Amino acid sequence: MDLNLKDKIFIVTGGAKGIGKAIVIALAKEGAVPVIVGRKQADNDVVKAEVEALGGKALSVEAELSDPAHCKHAVEQTLAVYGRIDGLVNNAGHNDGVGLISGSYEGFVSSLHKNLIHYYLMAHHCIDALRVAKGTILNISSKTAETGQGNTSAYAASNGGRNALTREWAVELLPYSIRVNAIIVAECATPQYDSWIQTLENPEDTLKKITDRIPLEHRMTTAEEIANTAVFLLSDKSSHTTGQLVHVDGGYVHLDRSLIKEN
Repeated sequence: MDLNLKDKIFIVTGGAKGIGKAIVIALAKEGAVPVIVGRKQADNDVVKAEVEALGGKALSVEAELSDPAHCKHAVEQTLAVYGRIDGLVNNAGHNDGVGLISGSYEGFVSSLHKNLIHYYLMAHHCIDALRVAKGTILNISSKTAETGQGNTSAYAASNGGRNALTREWAVELLPYSIRVNAIIVAECATPQYDSWIQTLENPEDTLKKITDRIPLEHRMTTAEEIANTAVFLLSDKSSHTTGQLVHVDGGYVHLDRSLIKEN
């Protein structure tokens, strides 16, 4: 299916790693031009080179998105190069374990900047260009907002905010034909996830317990599966879809717990 994304400009935050990188590559394969926004230029440039090896084009922009000035700079640099923005993928973030008992005011606020506030700022700075393009916004969110996880108050709150902003922006931007959706991720195989697993006692046993709880095929979601849904939601093939929280999770959040695999 041709998704009609050729030469369209999409900013992808956290585009050098994990789900963000998978979305960048998927966009490039559809002929779109991804703008890879991440905190390390060397990592951004590696993914840019991968896009170019596929015959595509990309821009890499170094930005620490917890700094509001960097959010504005990333958008301004994109407009300086391309003069337009057709879509924004808010993806960057980190489950940093700022809990209620173990956390602090400073840690909680810092985590909100790392995981939620830049979602707002990136959209705010993109909005004029998106109005011209009748573009799209896609927020990547996490099941922690719906299921809880324990010891991650700030990250769960950030994802609750991401979900609420998805619905709020979908309403506010109706007059401009700008669609806003979110993908809710549960257990997805990424380098960040792999690193987290390795910090636990008996990581292999823990990973098996997690995958046994995933109803569809008892396996982790892949970053490519997230990306394939992302490019569809960013395309005009989903032209009447807005304000949706789309769970790409093998049924993890909503299917009956009795489906948990028996050992």
